[in-house]
Amino acid sequence: MLILNTGGTFNKRYNPISGELEVPYDNLAVEKILSTFSSTVEVAGVIYKDSLDMDTEDRKTIAQIISASHERFFVVIHGTDTMHLSALFLDAVLEDKVVIFTGAMVPFEIDPVEATANLAMALGFAKAQNAPGVYICMQGLVAKHDKIVKNRALGKFEIVED
Repeated sequence: MLILNTGGTFNKRYNPISGELEVPYDNLAVEKILSTFSSTVEVAGVIYKDSLDMDTEDRKTIAQIISASHERFFVVIHGTDTMHLSALFLDAVLEDKVVIFTGAMVPFEIDPVEATANLAMALGFAKAQNAPGVYICMQGLVAKHDKIVKNRALGKFEIVED
């Protein structure tokens, strides 16, 4: 299994000089969470962007890394605003891989609970999942990427009913 860290709110930290939350070029938040787990999981930092800044080239980069990897299971830490777009892109270009997107609505640095829970649940789901596909795991929910949406008005993720 491989965790691909692309940035997003999950990773943001407060910069006291600029007074802004920034996506740092490191995996510190993910590594802090993983240090409490009993198993070891490899982490690769890939893009380090707010998801609103993600573009097609970024999505191609993620797809190329996943396609070239010998791993079958991936957790992608991604900003929640465009997570669905990246998931849709990967679903169209990948086969025989299990990809779970997760993120956080609040930065790990501000409140570590949600980021930790989302990552733990995504890793557990990945270990138990045998069917290839692209999934989203957020706020206690896991579903195929097209069956879960971010309700911006309520600030939470919801399962889409057929």
